[in-house]
Amino acid sequence: MSFCSFFGGEVFKDNFEPGIYACSKCDHKLFSSRSKFEHSSPWPAFTETVQEDSVSKHVERPGAFKVLCGKCGNGLGHEFVNDGPSKGKSRF
Repeated sequence: MSFCSFFGGEVFKDNFEPGIYACSKCDHKLFSSRSKFEHSSPWPAFTETVQEDSVSKHVERPGAFKVLCGKCGNGLGHEFVNDGPSKGKSRF
């Protein structure tokens, strides 16, 4: 499954089939369906990346990071600290 950037592509918010979400530009593995959860955001929500170098993060404001593909730099949205389904988890 290709994960869209903010500016286009297919959005998989309601898809919970097993699989790996990859960058829509370079096919780099980003998130697993195992870390996906329901959230009020219009975008898919994940608690963690597939591996440490899946994404790069840049501080946008305290508790929020801009998230880019770790391979090609495609914009993926944000990571919000302590906004996941359980205490201490992030939401990507």
